[in-house]
Amino acid sequence: MKNLWHDSEASQCDSPLELRAYTSRLLGQSADLVLHGGGNTSVKDVAVNVFGKSEEILYIKGSGHDLETIGTDGFAPTRLKTLQKLSSLPTLSDTDMVRELKCSQTDPKAPAPSVETILHAIIPHKYVDHTHADAVVSISNTQGGEDKIRGLYGDEVLILPYVMPGFILAKQVFDATRTIDWDVCRGIILLHHGVFTFHDDARQSYENMLHIVTKAEQYIAEHIDIDVKPGNGSDPSGISALEFARLRKQVGARRGGNMVARFLPLALASLDNVEDCARRGPLTPDHVLHTKQLPMLMTGDDAADIDHFAAEYQSYFDRHAGEDLTCLDLAPRWGIRKDKGAAAFAINGKRLKVCTDIVEHTAKAILWGEQMDGWQALPEQDIFDVEYWELEQAKLKKTGAASSLEGKVALVTGAASGIGRAAVAQLMDHGVCVVGLDKDPTVTEVSNSPLYLGSVTDVTQTDAIRKALETTVLWFGGIDIVVSNAGSFPTGAYLQDTSDEQWHAALALNLDSHFKVMREVIPYLKEGFDASVIVVASKNVLAPGPGAGAYSVAKAALTQLARVAALELADHGIRVNVLHPDAVFDTGIWTDDVLNARAEKYGLTVDEYKRRNLLATEISSEDVARAILTMADKDFAKSTGMQLTIDGGNERTL
Repeated sequence: MKNLWHDSEASQCDSPLELRAYTSRLLGQSADLVLHGGGNTSVKDVAVNVFGKSEEILYIKGSGHDLETIGTDGFAPTRLKTLQKLSSLPTLSDTDMVRELKCSQTDPKAPAPSVETILHAIIPHKYVDHTHADAVVSISNTQGGEDKIRGLYGDEVLILPYVMPGFILAKQVFDATRTIDWDVCRGIILLHHGVFTFHDDARQSYENMLHIVTKAEQYIAEHIDIDVKPGNGSDPSGISALEFARLRKQVGARRGGNMVARFLPLALASLDNVEDCARRGPLTPDHVLHTKQLPMLMTGDDAADIDHFAAEYQSYFDRHAGEDLTCLDLAPRWGIRKDKGAAAFAINGKRLKVCTDIVEHTAKAILWGEQMDGWQALPEQDIFDVEYWELEQAKLKKTGAASSLEGKVALVTGAASGIGRAAVAQLMDHGVCVVGLDKDPTVTEVSNSPLYLGSVTDVTQTDAIRKALETTVLWFGGIDIVVSNAGSFPTGAYLQDTSDEQWHAALALNLDSHFKVMREVIPYLKEGFDASVIVVASKNVLAPGPGAGAYSVAKAALTQLARVAALELADHGIRVNVLHPDAVFDTGIWTDDVLNARAEKYGLTVDEYKRRNLLATEISSEDVARAILTMADKDFAKSTGMQLTIDGGNERTL
């Protein structure tokens, strides 16, 4: 492990809590230590309460916060004495524990404390660090893993068998450390779970973690000889984009809702016994919340594979379920196909990122484990207990209805600016995964959200479109929404002054590119969820203006193209509707020169030209994007072939 500590950065911390946040971020920068909110850290300090008295406070990472980005506001202040009293109780349900943790907080507006808060409280050191280090957990997840761990660390680390997180774990540590010499112990390893380190000095606690993890990494390096880089041994050509889109749709149908998916070219797929070793259980029990206990075996017969997984999962639930448990949906969250690769499935883009990362780290750990006497995860019952933890079951009852767009995938052309960029933002705000296409390289910078992928693509080129669509489907699983928006408003010219080059250039982008995108995307839309196409045309279709002949003709033909598409695709449940915006001046086509020229042509000021509609209002890209969102959603589920103007009202189009 690389030591990321910098004295210059640490010296800028003015309090123990600031230093706690700093070293937490150092841990969070390594996905090999923590993934997506995993792990937790704390610091003990003294604060003056409202009565003017000093009391000991434990600042613990709040639920929902990620160590990679956490600040001081990501920690929950809790009363240390209260927590220590809780640890002395003989029993405490996790539901009651969560209630008591909330009661122990000194600030009700702070995030909820981690479920491992009590464990942090009983460790008598100022700073406590906890990670789910891949290297350490991977060694413990092998045949004879406990003996390997004990031989590697000797007496410098306390090693404890796996128990459930929460109060049970806190009691285990409480009982095991009553006679421990804390000055000698450098850490605690919870088999199959993770690592705790601690010290009164923040840097030393952090470096204790590095020391323990580095020893594990060195051990692994000495015992393996396989290259675990993604893609080695897999054959991405073995799963076509269209085949993957069909798989994703069928998985979603099993779940009963939209789902996104990602193809993963993992080296794990090349193992001769992958169908066995990949199905022995997850890297750590908490991963089951995102991946379920086992992956689906993918053979190419999607329907049979999904049915087999569903039957397996139902049997797994029936074997272990007690009273009052609600069975989760029967759809897989990841799958493995021998010699081809793997797939991750999720209900939305954020979950897909989490599941993908977990699967990749699990695959790496399995490859390691198979060379260290064989991969061996926890028994099935232990995995089930976490997946159906009372705290997780309680969340199911509180979960509200998701947006009907969540888990869908949209393709937006002309996404780098204007209407396209605004549409990307609106769609992502409602849970849609979006791939933005544009020849402008800044399309890759539109968003850093896991729900977005920018592709530098010239949509006038068929090969470029095909490549972009394949990338979209393998990255997000399919295509459900197409916003056919790319376009430009050429410099005004009367017909007699329009050259062949100007004419063909205007039609190539404003008409031909839309046809090419439509033609290539139709096979994917047929495998989409409630698929919809929104074509962005123009007011000029209904009311052309002089000097804009090529543009007006192209947009009129584009509208006719959309009408034909609506006729042809209706039998497949694919809706095709058209928007006719006018005077959207915050788009790339309206340069200052074009705007001034058009205003002058009509004898108006620029401001008057912008508001020359019945409502005397300006039309923005966001206004059009909201209409796109509405057309894509269920509100327009019964409409196709429709044309809608967004122009503030125009006498020429009424």
